[in-house]
Amino acid sequence: QVQLVESGGGLVQAGDSLRLSCAASGLTFDSYAMGWFRQAPGKDRELLAAINWSGSSTYYTDSVKGRSTISRDNAENTVYLQMNSLKPDDTAVYYCAAQALLIVRRMTSEGVDYWGQGTQVTVAS
Repeated sequence: QVQLVESGGGLVQAGDSLRLSCAASGLTFDSYAMGWFRQAPGKDRELLAAINWSGSSTYYTDSVKGRSTISRDNAENTVYLQMNSLKPDDTAVYYCAAQALLIVRRMTSEGVDYWGQGTQVTVAS
């Protein structure tokens, strides 16, 4: 049984930093590209960042480009999202995702093979 378990969410102040973690089990971790998505109330789930199986290729959307870093540790079956300069607009549920995909910029919510349960991030102004 595949499990993706996110952690690291919570309530922070605007301008703070946060590191989200996603621990994977039940899958061959280094066979999957990993991504972070988020979904705010009333909005579609959106891709934020993705990383290929080895960590050599990353992709960021404009929502987080320049203030976030995605990384992975294949020995620990874990993927991270470091987020800096958080804004109230970053408030959302953040999801970890796994997809058997070679080109990370092509990751989409429709193509994801496995999802985590999500972790809430709330940024207070």
